Parts: sequence; structure tokens; C-alpha cells
Amino acid sequence: MSLAVVNPMPIPTGQQNAKSMVSIDAVTMSFGSYVAVQDVNLTVADGEFLAIVGPTGCGKSTILNAIAGLLKPASGTVSIDGTPVKGVQNDIGYLFQQDALLPWKTSIENVELGLMFRGVAAPERLERSMSWLAKVGLKGFEHRYPHQLSGGQRKRVQMAQALIAGPKVILMDEPFSALDIHTRHLMQNELLRLWQEERRAVVMITHDLEEAIALGDRVAILAAGPRSRVIESFPVDLERPRDVAEIKLDPRFMDLYRNIWASLRGEVEKSYERRD
Repeated sequence: MSLAVVNPMPIPTGQQNAKSMVSIDAVTMSFGSYVAVQDVNLTVADGEFLAIVGPTGCGKSTILNAIAGLLKPASGTVSIDGTPVKGVQNDIGYLFQQDALLPWKTSIENVELGLMFRGVAAPERLERSMSWLAKVGLKGFEHRYPHQLSGGQRKRVQMAQALIAGPKVILMDEPFSALDIHTRHLMQNELLRLWQEERRAVVMITHDLEEAIALGDRVAILAAGPRSRVIESFPVDLERPRDVAEIKLDPRFMDLYRNIWASLRGEVEKSYERRD
């Protein structure tokens, strides 16, 4: 597993032998004459949790949508488990920033949607959806509509919805940014618990550097846009399982934060300068 702009970055300890699950090779994404990201090279190992940080407008969501097959690169290739991405992917679970639940459907009806689209029979859909709602702590809430749930409960439904089909890759677009700090910590720990059970490859984008370090195995930094690129990668050598609130008190966490922020800060400042 490696991440590079020109030369490969160091391979995180303990993942040297893991196969590549997501490969982004020399990818450029453009919209007309505007080049959002240019010559991005990024590899995510099977079972690795990669967090991507960068200033606003650096192309984080663009890269995520290229992996999902929602956007087509102007050049370069994106592959999942060795197969080039062509169109929307079935092996992806996507956890969005905003609620992506259908308001006219109950919790269980929202969770089973992915299985329904895959042609899974109704009895099996019901059984698996009930099991997943119990797994995320929503037993007894199966027949409630989104407006009858708290923000944290809706996020739990989204987690179940994203994970129920057993995706090879889980994509996350700032999934907890709309939650208050206490609920956010609860949801982050819940996510880590669920992820730890099966260790799927995860690519998460976030503006929150503390979140990136607390959750990730590795943190990649994108340069300020336009023509953004990966400028550095930092392995997160903190033991698992983790409690996101407690891990932030670890001196190694603080050292990582200082080192990553030293690289990220300049890109954030460039981003603000270009807006003025």
C-alpha cells in the first residue's frame, strides 16, 4: 500500500502485505477549463482507514465521487479491487454529510433499500435489516420515520444503510460534521466499533484534523486548489481499538497533530489568500 505524488510514500506498519483495494493512478479531474485535481496518485489497502484532509475547495469530494463512479476522470484511472471504475459502483457504501434518508420511509424501509435494489428477497431483507438496526442500537425504532429520530439516530440508520450490503469500500463525506460534539464522539466510536468487526477499506474526507487522526490509519493531505494534489501522507501509529475522546489526550496524538498541521497550515493559508 502506498501513496505518492511522484515517489511512493512509506507503507504503514502492519499493512505491507495487505492487497490494494482502491487505486487512483495519475487522476486529473476537470470541469470545463477548471482543473480541480491533477495527477493524483493514491492507494488504499484492504482494511485500511484512510482520512483525507485539505482546505476548502481542494477537491476532496471530487476524489471521493471519482471512486464511487459518480464522476469520470479527465485522465488517469480509478480501480476497486483491481477492476477499473466505470459508472456507479455496487461495491461501495457511501455515508453522506447530510441525511440521505427518504423521509416517507421508516428506518427499516430505508435500511433495506440497498438490498432491494440488489434483488434480495423480502424475508431476507427484513431479517438482515432488523439485525443491522439492532447492531447500531436502534432496536425498537424500526418503524419510526426520519423526522421522529434525533440527529444521532438518523446517522445510525445511515450507517446501517451503508454497511448492510457488505461493501468492499466505504466512502465518507464529513459524515459527522452536522452533529453536536458529544453526539459526534458517540457516532465516531460507534463507527469504529462497526468497522473493526470486518475491517473494510474506508476513505473519509474531513475538515477536522482531530477527527482524521482519531479515526484513521493514515492521513493524506491535499494541496490548496485548483490543480490540487496529494502533498504528504502520515501513518497514524496509535493502537486500536480507540476511544476518540481519550485518544486525543495521548502525547503521540498531540505530536501527530502538530506534525500534520505544520504541513496542512500552509495549504489552508494559500486557500484563503486565493479567495481574497
